[in-house]
Amino acid sequence: MAKGKYQKWLEPDGLLLLEGWARDGLTDEQIAKNIGVNLATLYRWKNDHCEICEALKKGKEVVDYQVENALLGAALEGNTTAQIFWLKNRRPDKWRDKPEPASSPDQEKAASQLFSALEKEESE
Repeated sequence: MAKGKYQKWLEPDGLLLLEGWARDGLTDEQIAKNIGVNLATLYRWKNDHCEICEALKKGKEVVDYQVENALLGAALEGNTTAQIFWLKNRRPDKWRDKPEPASSPDQEKAASQLFSALEKEESE
């Protein structure tokens, strides 16, 4: 019985190459093309063979950490675009473009009534 095409990608050299492609930023579609299979086949291999899935995940994690560190470094060096991006994504509760109102509708109604009463007192 012939070995499946996936078999060579389960060997140490194949797994290292997959990890390297992922670390270099290639998408799953590009990796599938490099392997010579369609994307659905790569997804099936990832589901059927945890070694392939782990190699790709490990490669992508390295790049994600490198980009995160570079972004943080740029933000700390005064790059305002990096600072804004970082804060909006890390602290959306405080830094998103449209923050949630701090008060409830009941509090707003009570404040409105208080202001109306104060205005009435001033006019008397």
